Amino acid sequence: MSVSRGVFICFSLILLANIGVYGQAANSPYTTFGIGENYGNALANNQGMGGLGISQPQYWYLNNQNPALLIYNTFTVFQAGIVGEQLKFNNGTTTGMTRGGNMNYLAIAFPVKHLKVTTSLGLMPYTSVNFNLTYPETVDDAATGQVIDTVSVSEQGNGGLTQFYWSTGFRVMKNLSLGVKASYVFGSVSNLIYKDIPIEGQSIPIVSGYNQNAYSKGFLLGGGLSYSKDSLLNGEYRFSLGAIYDFGGNIKSKRDEEFFSLNAINGDTLLTPVLNTLEGHITLPAGFGGGIAFAKERVWSIGFDYYYQDWNAFRSLSRVEDDLGEAWKMALGGEYTPDYAATDFFKRVTYRIGVSKAPFFANGKKVDDFGINFGFSLPAGRSSIDIALKAGQRGSVTENGLKENYIKAYLGVTLNDQWFVKRKFD
Repeated sequence: MSVSRGVFICFSLILLANIGVYGQAANSPYTTFGIGENYGNALANNQGMGGLGISQPQYWYLNNQNPALLIYNTFTVFQAGIVGEQLKFNNGTTTGMTRGGNMNYLAIAFPVKHLKVTTSLGLMPYTSVNFNLTYPETVDDAATGQVIDTVSVSEQGNGGLTQFYWSTGFRVMKNLSLGVKASYVFGSVSNLIYKDIPIEGQSIPIVSGYNQNAYSKGFLLGGGLSYSKDSLLNGEYRFSLGAIYDFGGNIKSKRDEEFFSLNAINGDTLLTPVLNTLEGHITLPAGFGGGIAFAKERVWSIGFDYYYQDWNAFRSLSRVEDDLGEAWKMALGGEYTPDYAATDFFKRVTYRIGVSKAPFFANGKKVDDFGINFGFSLPAGRSSIDIALKAGQRGSVTENGLKENYIKAYLGVTLNDQWFVKRKFD
């Protein structure tokens, strides 16, 4: 094992071992909708450009967004990363701040046939659920329908889905490649609700509780294609097009429900819990996207991506549809390396910048999400340490009742080496 490989593997293990310090993603009410907040597939190097990746060939980084582009990895590529987030929220009356973080990805890609077939395996979060809400709820008279009281409701949710994927890229013509991706999605989400119930003449304050734990698992499929024309304009430039399609599908889900009552003072159970189990499927919508990129080999590249999903097709386990509407994301960004062969370290650093916009619907209302990204990769031979930052704003007090300003920090390591090449000489 080479020194650089050993250093990077140790660094990666240390990086992943400290994931528990952060816990999971920052607390956000927007994660209550659908299956939670989607992490996306962009790695730290992509995040520095606003999340670009559908059309951009990468020699030193595996492409986790378009499997057709894996053919450009001529070395074995190992990448690992974490993400941390700070979020400030304002609902018009109160403000606050939360912090969190999680594993972002753990992935490897290696060539099966040089420049013809490359395959990749990876583990990364698919969605995240993390919220803590307190709100009033009216109590109606069963006979008259009139409001007779108001109770305080506390609701907590956490968990999310994780994906383990296998993707492979194939070169079918000189400038054309295809890719396929299969993902096994699994995980659990818990939802706990407490209601303070005032009862006239009742000496013991009662809290009514509802605990829900949902376990989901299933397979999802996707594919991609890429057309890339090299050696343009005296052989120095490259033009690329890319497209991806994620098939919608059903994943199995089982939800355990528990209804109970507690003594609000000491937490003792006053009534025996009532248990209920519901089994079925969650329906996830299909999605598709495309991208275009232009680059000067080993110096700079710019690109634009667009991705679309219609969440009106989403169905939850109970068949109660959330009004999620259509969602899309577009990103514009690029990267620049002054001189990859220079002796000056900072001339070999790759600098990135990008912007992204990803509006979605919650409670039937549009929620705008806009972010500005920048990042860089610090080289170490054929490997690198990858850093990216994203500053953004999601929602508004006027339209959505909640505005969030967030900063996300991505830290990753990339290792390129020849792991599966048989030595001819010892």
